[in-house]
Amino acid sequence: MYDIKIKWFGHAAFKIEMFGKVFLIDPWILNPVSPEKKLNQVCGDFIVVTHDHGDHVGNALEILRNCPSSKAVAIYELASYIAEELGSEQRAIGGNIGGPIDLGEGFEVVLTPALHSSGKGAPTGVLISKLGNTVYHAGDTGLTYEMKLVGELYKPLVALLPIGGHFTMGPREAAYAAHLLNPKYVIPMHYGTFPMLRGTPEEFRRYLIEFGVAAELIVLKPGEETTVRAEVPRTR
Repeated sequence: MYDIKIKWFGHAAFKIEMFGKVFLIDPWILNPVSPEKKLNQVCGDFIVVTHDHGDHVGNALEILRNCPSSKAVAIYELASYIAEELGSEQRAIGGNIGGPIDLGEGFEVVLTPALHSSGKGAPTGVLISKLGNTVYHAGDTGLTYEMKLVGELYKPLVALLPIGGHFTMGPREAAYAAHLLNPKYVIPMHYGTFPMLRGTPEEFRRYLIEFGVAAELIVLKPGEETTVRAEVPRTR
């Protein structure tokens, strides 16, 4: 009941199943390294998009059209664009950086700063939380000291960090980000999709050791899933 399932489709695309809800993040499901070839079986309660680049918006609109009960969550300008494309303001939840977004049933999303670019609103990362359990997807970003605040305030259980370099952090920067965030588990992403994304999990592991990061490294292949145990507070 309290397991959190995390599936990586490759690149920055994830499915997070936690406490009865499904979140798809940056759902470029049909990316070049993904084993998925069709979208008709891919749905989520919430489709979270960190910024408007094509490799992150990905297949979001198609999924939202296929799954009429799904809602998009994104920075305000991007959410407004998605709502316009879908022809319904009710299908997208727009927010801004640092403001907790109440999704109901105890779920909260916070959009975090990301050092990157975006045409529609600011680029972001995202924190998805319930019962004190937080999954942090950094989006496309360079290393930023604000990650220390994220770690101290939200204490992420899992951190999903880009390691590919060129457009985002490389392995060294991502390992230091893990040092700042201090999660229990860390999963690398945004590498290997294209030749220029040269960072590797092996390099990432070496830097995690160098910086004394205690987090457990989980390396997934595209299409693989892992399960971590949520830390549920005891009720009195």
